[in-house]
Amino acid sequence: MRVAIAGAGAVGRSIARELIQNGHDILLIDKTPASIRPERVPEAEWLLADACELSSLAEARLDNCDVVIAATGDDKVNLVTSLLAKTEFGVPRTVGRVNHPNNEWLFTEAWGVDVSVSTPRIMSALVEEAVTVGDLVRLFEFRQGNANLVEMTLPADSPYVGRPSGDVPLPDNCALVTILRAGLVYAPTPDQPVEAGDELLFVVPAEAEDDLERLLAPGTERRESD
Repeated sequence: MRVAIAGAGAVGRSIARELIQNGHDILLIDKTPASIRPERVPEAEWLLADACELSSLAEARLDNCDVVIAATGDDKVNLVTSLLAKTEFGVPRTVGRVNHPNNEWLFTEAWGVDVSVSTPRIMSALVEEAVTVGDLVRLFEFRQGNANLVEMTLPADSPYVGRPSGDVPLPDNCALVTILRAGLVYAPTPDQPVEAGDELLFVVPAEAEDDLERLLAPGTERRESD
């Protein structure tokens, strides 16, 4: 897979290294000469260019890319790059980095962004995931599927502790995808029991999140009001 990354800073280079390890062809684009350091990621192609200019993106042969990642530290640049990649070059998938939470609402398909990655949101979600029990924590939004990846640490007073996961009457279009327990990952089967302290990962529509939380942790509202 050919991937172009706009922004050759620390974030862009880290993404490039990870994708190269997974066997992908990477092009790093940056308009700042000081950022063009091929020795830092020698396996990648490098291009000194402005990702907000059509001529630069044509030089980068974006029409041959499977994915474009807009990973600069400037939200305006990331939006313009995503929009041009999608509308002018027909790139199948675009990923946009959100630097400032107030701009998150802009990173939608209207601006050519298939997937937005908000660093502040991810960091806050990881903090919540680490310290909360019985609360549903949204980790990631799947924009095209209108669904979210959510996590819950199952509380001891859940009515489903010790029962097979297949007995849990999940909301429509909701799926339990992973059980994390004592440092191990379990692929859930209908007869796999869930235990207090399990970290449960679900894919669930946004409108069903509250129902899922009430189902698994009916005492959540009571605890919050105490």
